[in-house]
Amino acid sequence: MSYVLIIGAKSDIAKEVARVYAKNGYNLFLAARESASLEDLKQDIYVRSGVDVKLKEFDVTAYDTHENFYTSLEEKPLGVIVVSGYMAEQKSAQKEWDETLNTINVNYTGAVSILNIIANDFEKHRRGFIVGVSSVAGDRGRKANYIYGSAKAAFSAYLSGLRNRLYESGVSVLTVKPGFVNTKMTEKLDLPQNLTAEPEDVAEDIYNAQQKGRNILYTKSIWMLIMLIIKHIPEFVFKKMSI
Repeated sequence: MSYVLIIGAKSDIAKEVARVYAKNGYNLFLAARESASLEDLKQDIYVRSGVDVKLKEFDVTAYDTHENFYTSLEEKPLGVIVVSGYMAEQKSAQKEWDETLNTINVNYTGAVSILNIIANDFEKHRRGFIVGVSSVAGDRGRKANYIYGSAKAAFSAYLSGLRNRLYESGVSVLTVKPGFVNTKMTEKLDLPQNLTAEPEDVAEDIYNAQQKGRNILYTKSIWMLIMLIIKHIPEFVFKKMSI
């Protein structure tokens, strides 16, 4: 079976995505900083699914290494799933430029850097799939997280253009927009239980949507309706709200 490359493989969602694709017979490249920490996950996946799992050292913000990283893969992947993300606390990012810059670089610039390289290869060979994990936070800027949201908005726009470009080449591009997810990134937040997904459910949704060739996935699905409503609130009203 072909390989799937997962970028940002240390995140809770990425680990579940790895398990789902392995369960369905795909070999895996798991790419992350300090990738050796994924050894237990690698062994667990092998025992459960019997697929080949290779750990790859990768820094999404080290742009000058991305070309060599991709060309050095033993086998070019059939698909790539970008799950890398960083969410600074909004008030901290407002005051500290390094926090703002890291939010932009991890969520947008680094993802664009590696995907530009991969997209060129997929387009040349007229095969493959790309999945980018964005966020509902990118659908409309809110004072609670607009720096993170703006980076995700840029990533969603990039994926939309990439989908348009690669359509004629037969390469699918899926934009994933999770709402609240119960992960380490959100563990300090007071999340509403009925609107919060578990990482394993998000992973199953991603796999199913990608296999069906869908364009955009909201997970949980209720977030599509929620964000539709939020996007249509008039600005003169919205600017006074705290949501």
